[in-house]
Amino acid sequence: MSPLLPAGRSRSKAVRNSLSDSEPICWWLDDVDAPDPRERLTGPNNKTDLAVIGGGYSGLWTALLAKQEDPSRDVVVLEGKTLGWAASGRNGGFCSASLTHGQANGMDWYPEDMPRLERRGRDNLAGIVKTIEDFQIDCKLEKTGELKVATESYQIGDLAADYERMLDFGDDAELLDQAATRALVNSPTYLGAVNGRDKTVLVDPARLVWGLADACESLGVKIMENTHVEGMTRDGDDMVLTSPHGALRAKRVALGTNAFPSLLKRVRPYVVPVYDYAMATEPLTDAQMDTIGWKGRQGVSDAGNQFHYYRLTDDNCILWGGYDVIYHYGNRIDPVLDQRPETFKRLAEHFFATFPQLEGTRFTHTWGGVIDTCSRFFPFFGTGYGGRVAYATGYTGLGVGATRFGAQVMLDLLSGEKTELTSLNTVRAKPVPFPPEPLRSAVINMTRWSAARADARAGHRNLWLRSLDRFGLGFDS
Repeated sequence: MSPLLPAGRSRSKAVRNSLSDSEPICWWLDDVDAPDPRERLTGPNNKTDLAVIGGGYSGLWTALLAKQEDPSRDVVVLEGKTLGWAASGRNGGFCSASLTHGQANGMDWYPEDMPRLERRGRDNLAGIVKTIEDFQIDCKLEKTGELKVATESYQIGDLAADYERMLDFGDDAELLDQAATRALVNSPTYLGAVNGRDKTVLVDPARLVWGLADACESLGVKIMENTHVEGMTRDGDDMVLTSPHGALRAKRVALGTNAFPSLLKRVRPYVVPVYDYAMATEPLTDAQMDTIGWKGRQGVSDAGNQFHYYRLTDDNCILWGGYDVIYHYGNRIDPVLDQRPETFKRLAEHFFATFPQLEGTRFTHTWGGVIDTCSRFFPFFGTGYGGRVAYATGYTGLGVGATRFGAQVMLDLLSGEKTELTSLNTVRAKPVPFPPEPLRSAVINMTRWSAARADARAGHRNLWLRSLDRFGLGFDS
């Protein structure tokens, strides 16, 4: 992305000033309407039919669908901290119908499944919207679609191929030239775009979590917060979950822990935790909004290997995130990693390159968070303990929507019955595992370097990336 601010000291000063008053906290979670924490699990003699571990989207959708499927089923959700504190409350709020991190990626992996996966993805998104409307969840739902923009000339051909594929799958999409793109959102960096109108909605992600929790409880789900599950063992036909203050005996267990180490150790080689970062501006004035247009309020992403995602909030702040994807040696997860000044500086530079007319705008919030990624870039599934435990993980940045699908897959797997979902190759197969350390860090860092180099060389993928493509190993967020 070409820098458009004046070079040198003035540009650095503008970026520095834009970040000088920012708070190191997630914009979505900094909300006066955030709920008070629920009680923790206590006592040794608790029982349930279904225990769900994790109080983000994955766990809450599993609990909600389980109760809708069978209202007599006793369901308990165990959350280690507070609902939505991790990836579910920190993301950009893009809720996509894609279950495969894009159609091209899905076609590369399981082309025979793609017609059903695309249909299922549309149904899944419709189910999310229906739930939001039926339970009157105040998550600022906007049915805006998503604009994918080209900022380098080589990306125009890629977008044209994406557009043709979208038409083949029946999407409501439009291929835009430079003038038409800038008429929607005015940036001097835009060269063209694909406007996908019907497969992305925008939400306030934290409020969606809180609303799903309320919906679950309205159906009789019990939710326990500050309940870190330390152990999982089998006792006869049941599973026993232990935490510092209590224990829970369950007939079935669904794991929604995603980026955090799975209680099923066999899953761990397939997932790496990576940190993604975002910022939010102060609310834009009407005059500032006039300079960028954006009347359609679409979510926007660009077409680079290292891509940005951005959108307007309900009060016209701009959430701006992405680009850097950071892995820390040994799968390290630590709250201190939620802040990364060098990334925020880079993101601010890219923001003002995209919207130079907004120079002088300040960022009020900066934050990061850990997400789960796998080598095929979309979730994989499985069971343990003779089918008593199910998992879905590896969402790679598209979990706002795909976790509802993953929840249904887990429930189908726990039922022990063959269903349309459990018969999919996508569900039965696994991605390529990541190698152990220190090779894991070496592979990931080489891949990040190569992706950045490809962006700088008109998309040309070097021998390393081509080799990873051949063996089905990737790294993304």
